[in-house]
Amino acid sequence: MRIIAGDWRGRKIIAPKGEETRPTADRTRETLFNMLTSRLGTFEELSVADLFAGSGALGLEALSRGAAHCLFVEQEKPALDAIRANITALDARRRTTVSAGSVTALAPAKAPHDLLLLDPPYGTGAANVALDRMIRLGWIGEATWIAVETSVAEDVEVRLLKTDKERKVGKAKITLLRLA
Repeated sequence: MRIIAGDWRGRKIIAPKGEETRPTADRTRETLFNMLTSRLGTFEELSVADLFAGSGALGLEALSRGAAHCLFVEQEKPALDAIRANITALDARRRTTVSAGSVTALAPAKAPHDLLLLDPPYGTGAANVALDRMIRLGWIGEATWIAVETSVAEDVEVRLLKTDKERKVGKAKITLLRLA
């Protein structure tokens, strides 16, 4: 896997060992970031959260493109090890926080994030549960963009959120959402 664009373009990142995670394919990541760039214009100074982070590829891509800070949330140890190794390899420790634990058990936010990137296990409905909770706990504000990767058969439907765009990429579906 490689970073697609920005300061770290072409730099290799590692995926977690084992079968617990499913890294986002380069093509899917490229499509996602093209969709986000057309809406955000720039990633400069954004506060990002990479949830169900796996390798951290989504958050690292946002940092490479100029995001100010990224919170990585992951509960699987091999994935946490991969995220930390990737952060160290890219010398990104000052711009990152790694939280070991479940996305569905997050505490209230100090402030809403600008961008939430969710890549939950396919077929679990975990994105719907997590987003519903995150709305109630202040993670999502009026300016927050939310990007969710699911299988093509899944829908993201959360009260108070509206779908801006859906796009299928192979076996994946990318859904962009905002507060309604």
